[in-house]
Amino acid sequence: MTDRSRPRIHWVSPLPPRETDIAHYSVRILESLTKQADVVLWTDTPGWDRSLEDICTVREFDPDRVMPADFAAPGGALQTDEAVFIHIGNSLFHSGLLRLCHRIPSVVVLHDPAIQELCRGAVAEGLFSKDLYRQEMRRWYGEEGLKMADQFLSWQLPAYDIATVAPGFEVAFGCAVSVMTHTSSAFEMAKARAYLPCYQLNLPFRSNPDVEISRVRTGPLKFIQFGYIGLNRRLEQVLEMLAGLDEQIDFTFDVVGKVWDPDLINARIAELGLQDRVQLHGFVKEAQLDDMLARAHLVFNLRHPTMGEASGSQLRIWNAGAVSVVTKQGWYNDIPPNTAFQISVENEKQELQDIIRQVAQDREFGQSIAQNGRDHLLRCHGTELYAQEVVAITRRFKADARQAMLARALRKSAGDTVSRDLLLKHTVPVIGDA
Repeated sequence: MTDRSRPRIHWVSPLPPRETDIAHYSVRILESLTKQADVVLWTDTPGWDRSLEDICTVREFDPDRVMPADFAAPGGALQTDEAVFIHIGNSLFHSGLLRLCHRIPSVVVLHDPAIQELCRGAVAEGLFSKDLYRQEMRRWYGEEGLKMADQFLSWQLPAYDIATVAPGFEVAFGCAVSVMTHTSSAFEMAKARAYLPCYQLNLPFRSNPDVEISRVRTGPLKFIQFGYIGLNRRLEQVLEMLAGLDEQIDFTFDVVGKVWDPDLINARIAELGLQDRVQLHGFVKEAQLDDMLARAHLVFNLRHPTMGEASGSQLRIWNAGAVSVVTKQGWYNDIPPNTAFQISVENEKQELQDIIRQVAQDREFGQSIAQNGRDHLLRCHGTELYAQEVVAITRRFKADARQAMLARALRKSAGDTVSRDLLLKHTVPVIGDA
């Protein structure tokens, strides 16, 4: 029987084996969350991991058929401390959840404020209404937003170009009661709309109690990059940088995860003569990835441009006690400077090569940075604190729903469109373009 004194949380998210860190994030916090609340996982992931049923109730659902009453406890309505959380990221895995945001009152968990690639892909695949997307772009960004939407859908406007001016996170605000973010930039962007209650939480990670570092003291240096590697992850630039060191330093470079264009990258590796040093692994199991990180002398975790997203990959790096190099912008500009090597975009190649030369001379170089990163992870990104904050948001759900309803009424009476001045005022800050 459900304990009515405990809050009840409906967690709507992709789940493993979906190849998205948001699925793994949901699993990482589950143990802490279920200690403090009754949790129901809702997912449209086919073939989801059945072992999750050992932790809490899991319900597979159709985003277009589930009704608000389906989320209600027996009795037909959400109880006093009960809330629905819908997770939105910038990939097609969230297409159904984006549709659901327009049907079910919820806390929208905004993992990435720039969701234009999700929108275009979902429209192209018939997974989101083209008319609704155009309507929302006009609603939030005016006639210029509508023009940009049409250019973007017809591939006349690159994703990064539109995202720097119109990130598109508002498309998920359909029936939103409140917004939850993981970075200061995303929080400020959502709050600037003066529309919905907004919350900022540190992205959580369930840390390992012990970390065993196994970096070799002889032989090739081991470098690694991992995750969902798009154009902004600087993989091509890293390869070019490493080619400049090929005759000076012995190394191997493992690329783990999904690369946006494997054929292009393999061709580039061949052009640079790095076939014997670089290997594309695709996705590997989490335990294998953690072992590879523990063995790495340096992890590349670069991003430019960045759209304000938090980095689950950086939390995994800290957890493994590994040394990373990041681009000093966006979320990475806010992390303590002694927890990772931070480099500029303007002098990226030289700064990367300087760090690698120092690591080659002293394989313990950067160890204090790795320890600082792990200490920061344990202090600020724990799952127990995160669960407490999620419960607090749950307890405010009904009050926030009243505030959101009032805000919508006021917005409707004032008119839906925004001026060009407001459009420019709320652009995404991309460091280096200022």
